[in-house]
Amino acid sequence: MDAALIAGIFIVLLAVFTVLRAVRIVPQARAGNVERLGRYSRTLGPGLNFVIPYVDRVRPLIDLREQVVSFKPQPVITEDNLVVDIDTVLYFQVTDPRAAAYEIANFIQGVEQLTVTTLRNVVGGMDLEKTLTSRDTINSQLRGVLDEATGKWGIRVNRVEIKAIDPPKTIKEAMEKQMRAERDKRAAILTAEGFRQSQILTAEGEKQSAILRAEGDRTAAILKAEGQSQAIDEVFQAVHRNDPDPKLLAYQYLQMLPQLAQGPGNTFWVIPSEVTSALQGVSKAFTEALPKSAATREVVKPKTAARDEAAHAAKAAEEAIADAESSGPRQLGRGAGIPDPLSALTSDPAPAEPRKAHGES
Repeated sequence: MDAALIAGIFIVLLAVFTVLRAVRIVPQARAGNVERLGRYSRTLGPGLNFVIPYVDRVRPLIDLREQVVSFKPQPVITEDNLVVDIDTVLYFQVTDPRAAAYEIANFIQGVEQLTVTTLRNVVGGMDLEKTLTSRDTINSQLRGVLDEATGKWGIRVNRVEIKAIDPPKTIKEAMEKQMRAERDKRAAILTAEGFRQSQILTAEGEKQSAILRAEGDRTAAILKAEGQSQAIDEVFQAVHRNDPDPKLLAYQYLQMLPQLAQGPGNTFWVIPSEVTSALQGVSKAFTEALPKSAATREVVKPKTAARDEAAHAAKAAEEAIADAESSGPRQLGRGAGIPDPLSALTSDPAPAEPRKAHGES
């Protein structure tokens, strides 16, 4: 009984184990190669699969998803004999599980070595400057070569990216100095351009200011000249309208004599006390020099006012003559002797004999 029970239990366990080996469940995006008696038989897809126990052997599952592999930095010599370290990243996907398992022993290692050799061939034909600025070109060339070489391995290379390109330390320092010099150059150019633009704008502003100032001065000069012209015309018209007599002109002349003596070159003037004849000549000249205009309005003064003015002028002339006879020539200005010849206002038409005054020459 005990032997039969043990045998039955063994048979049951063997049957369960056999059933378990006959049933295989493959996860999604996985694939398993089946070898029957050591020879490839078929590839198991995702889901429930049955195999022959003890005859079929299922190899380790292969991941069919896109995989990312980052390789260590590899030293590469450029065309100008500079050694740079290039770090690459590879994106690939297994499309044929049978080829990936039987065409190459380790497809990851094979892809890595192929990437390094292809990278050295591509970068070896470029100088450092082109290598640093042609990453897209290098990526496309690497992808083309790798995709063609790994096709027979059942692998499709989707993308190849260069993660870093590290030149030597001395080259980095030289590049930093070059970039600093370029930035300083651009800064100097921008500063010079700004200064030139500022000078141009300042000159334009000064030009406009000078033009406006000149126009303002011209307008002011024109207006001033027009004002003076109108003032002179008004004075001229007023003189003609009032029709001044010789006495008034002689009196104005006498008022101007002290101002004539105040000039810097007039140090000494001697005028005789009897200047009636000269004043009458001046009065006559002024009278004849002022022609009557047709637009002149004749203003007739009252006879009493004219008589009073004549009497006042005669009295002033007598006092001036008496003063001149008693004191001699007067000093006007800076040492100038000028008598007060008011006798020109008298009505004596005949010229008088000049009297000898003190200090007369």
